[in-house]
Amino acid sequence: MTTTQSASLQHTSAAPFGDRTAKTPLIAFLGTGRMGGPMAANLARDGFRLRVWNRTSSRATALAEHGAFIAHTPAEAVQGAGILITMLADGPATERAATGPDGFLDRSPGLIWVQMGTIGAKWSARLAAIAARSGVTYVDAPVSGSEGPAQAGQLIILASGPDRVQDVLAPVFGALGRATVWLGPAGDGTKAKLVLNSWLVDLVEATAEVLSFAGRLGLDPAAMVELLKATPLGSPYAVQKAGSMLAGDFTPAFALKHAVKDAELAVQAASGLGTRLPLTEALLPRWRDTAVEHADDDLSSVYVTA
Repeated sequence: MTTTQSASLQHTSAAPFGDRTAKTPLIAFLGTGRMGGPMAANLARDGFRLRVWNRTSSRATALAEHGAFIAHTPAEAVQGAGILITMLADGPATERAATGPDGFLDRSPGLIWVQMGTIGAKWSARLAAIAARSGVTYVDAPVSGSEGPAQAGQLIILASGPDRVQDVLAPVFGALGRATVWLGPAGDGTKAKLVLNSWLVDLVEATAEVLSFAGRLGLDPAAMVELLKATPLGSPYAVQKAGSMLAGDFTPAFALKHAVKDAELAVQAASGLGTRLPLTEALLPRWRDTAVEHADDDLSSVYVTA
């Protein structure tokens, strides 16, 4: 059941500095890549006490300028922490950080573990189970938004987990996003993220296809984008991606390799339920092929093979 503090989303502005540091435990943050780095920086800039770790340590060192402690292992990062945030590449990487030789899971009983990466439903359930065995409270809270919103603290947080942690996490989520929606038991946040990402990749594929189709018909694709903008059919996201496609500007906001991974997770989740996502299944072979040369480019680069 979805719970909110307003009619739809819970808008989460950060608390004043003094209140925040007094009420919020030390935070450990694992995974300071393209998304995690800006998120951790926002927490540090907002005055939260922060310990960070990244597998490639050079990607975490800049956070020291904001007062963060740079840890050498996940276990070192969680020392003294009351809240742990993981923003790692996938389920296996997250599990290694939790249970590997230098893992954090058995080092901090009573920890609140907020898993914010996009790892899929099976991995979320797996991690929730191992957290429970170690006396750790597991919160599943992936984010909706790309690098720009992460930098600006404008993500939407798809949170799920026990009600008792909502007040503790509210100021943390307030520094990371413009709104939080609590969706129910841990795992429901990841399920919602799968739905959103399936919609996103289908929308980008449709945009690439119709631009290519317009060109083959002898029409000006840019004129068709203007036509779409004048109708309810032209969603802001599709129009934005259409502009990037026609400009050949594939500066990554959401890297194609990650979009492929997320689409695969959605297809796998559907298959596990005995159903299918035919549109998402159909785009994957070409997207995988495109990713051979454009893995780190924005997902709008699928236009080059449409």
